[in-house]
Amino acid sequence: MFDQFNAAARSVVLMFSWAPPLVVSAGVLIVAVLVALALHRLVFRGMTRLARDQDLFWRSIVARTRGPTRLAIIMFCLSIAAGIAPLTRVETGMVRHFLLICFIFLVGWVARTAIHIWSTLYLRRFKLDAEDNLLARKHTTQLSILKRVATLLVLVLTFAAALMTFDGVRQYGVSLLASAGAAGIVVGFALQPLLRNLVAGIQLAITQPIRIDDAVIVENEWGNVEEISSTYVVVRLWDWRRMVLPLTYFIETPFQNWTRESSSLLGTVLIHVDYTAPVAAMRRKLEEITAASALWDRRVAGLQVLELRQDTMEIRMLVSATSAGRAFDLRCEVREKLIAWLQAEYPGALPRRRTEIASLPEGAAWMPDAPPKARAALDGN
Repeated sequence: MFDQFNAAARSVVLMFSWAPPLVVSAGVLIVAVLVALALHRLVFRGMTRLARDQDLFWRSIVARTRGPTRLAIIMFCLSIAAGIAPLTRVETGMVRHFLLICFIFLVGWVARTAIHIWSTLYLRRFKLDAEDNLLARKHTTQLSILKRVATLLVLVLTFAAALMTFDGVRQYGVSLLASAGAAGIVVGFALQPLLRNLVAGIQLAITQPIRIDDAVIVENEWGNVEEISSTYVVVRLWDWRRMVLPLTYFIETPFQNWTRESSSLLGTVLIHVDYTAPVAAMRRKLEEITAASALWDRRVAGLQVLELRQDTMEIRMLVSATSAGRAFDLRCEVREKLIAWLQAEYPGALPRRRTEIASLPEGAAWMPDAPPKARAALDGN
């Protein structure tokens, strides 16, 4: 059947023998591309309908393979057209070489698509919006970094394989590498920051000092890790600014990670009150506030007198929550409600300054160091 199709196609081409061979060949190749696009549209539409009622795995495969399947069908039709078109031996070799390069890029494209589909399906088991998302952040961070490294490796191998199809590169590759040793050293020094960040990315994926959505303090700023790329990290600060730091920063510079082992955190609330403040009643009120709050994780709620100052007592309250954001909101809630309670029930417990004025004892007017006006006022004159 295939031979019959070739024979019929050649007979159609012979009908245009009066035209220049180059024009006829270009027309045949263009028709082959158009036929491939139409065929792909029909096939892809059918695959989409079949996968509509399937699970996410098959839907992802169909959606992500639209480009590679289109390229594969175009290559197939062009390979048939190359045998039909009136091309010379040199022109046929050029078309075959072009199709070989397209096949290499197709393999790389399929590998990259497979990596993306596998990573997406793997991360379906983990949810970053869960209360205890430590395991999810761990796997998301590892997979995002390793995915970028694998994609970069696929791209490098694809381009290298495509270049090796040229005789000049394949023949002089060894001598070129040998003679470019000194140049390679210079380029290595020039690319040292990039290479350091790539190595740091692999270190971060293995050791994981930071993960996606970790609460960190860097450069005296508090925020959450929003993105980890192959060369830099984006930290979303508390006021929605973004701080971009190189990967090597988290390998070489000390920083604070509030959610390294667990997403639960202790929040500190410091207030200053008068010495007459009822500490026991404040402790009971703290327990009442935390028990009624949806932000508290039912683990830690304590109040202590931390320090005695000249005019006030410093009270420290510790409350726990399941995440950094909830701990911050819980601290604000405790602070607001406790101050409102003190204002309503114990207004005298709020900080105040005392000024004590002592009167002169009776008969102090005769004191030699008293001013004349003070003695006259005491004597009633």
